[in-house]
Amino acid sequence: MPQPTTRVRPTGHPGYSETLPRDPESAATARGLVRAAISTWGLDDLTDDAVLIVSELVANAVRHARRRSIRVMVERIAPRTVRVAVADFTRALPVPYAPKDDEEGGRGLALVVALAANWGADERRWGKVVWAELEARG
Repeated sequence: MPQPTTRVRPTGHPGYSETLPRDPESAATARGLVRAAISTWGLDDLTDDAVLIVSELVANAVRHARRRSIRVMVERIAPRTVRVAVADFTRALPVPYAPKDDEEGGRGLALVVALAANWGADERRWGKVVWAELEARG
């Protein structure tokens, strides 16, 4: 069973991360990690959007990645800004897609774009990290 990792860095804000199986069921664990981190930081107004975003990022990784695991990360990058990220082992970058009205899928990344203050994908030698940043109101 994967174990969550909580680490406090000497500089910056604490981060939460967990390596999970590349299975649809991992989205529930990822949502729990996001909820716990955001609650710890007292940024509860970000919870609903962050949970939806991590669900979509995990779903994309499950569908498109190649290896058996993914890594979910939640970081507080500024006092009122949280970054939710999913790392996987494919270098194919996500591309927003405009599905037809009768198509069932293809809207996940559009949701991420709509909800996040900023988002992107960072290429790595071994794959990529797709991330989204949320900013608390007030």
